[in-house]
This record gives sequence, structure tokens and C-alpha cells, in this order.
Amino acid sequence: MIYKINRHDNESDEVTEQLFNSYDEAYDLLEEISSDICCSDADYGDCPYYELIKVDE
Repeated sequence: MIYKINRHDNESDEVTEQLFNSYDEAYDLLEEISSDICCSDADYGDCPYYELIKVDE
């Protein structure tokens, strides 16, 4: 199966242009991205919200 990451605001970026061979690969990237945000000083309004989707082959 192939997985993709979409943004809820329908914008494209370097994350949304990638395809992943497994859910875990895509999840690991999202985890890496979100771990860079410090909860105490994050402005979540400036951060895009991502979701993982399965791409029909």
C-alpha cells in the first residue's frame, strides 16, 4: 500500500509531495515534524495540520 500526507488547508509543501511505502514511514515523519515544536512556546495557528491517507493504487 502507498500512503500520503495531506494538509487540512489543502496547501502543498515538501511533506505533502512525498509518497510512503508504509503507514509507519509516514507516521515517523509526522512524529519528527511535531517533535520539533515545543509545547510551551508554540503558536499552533501557524503550524499546518497533517493527516495520513491511503492512496488507491
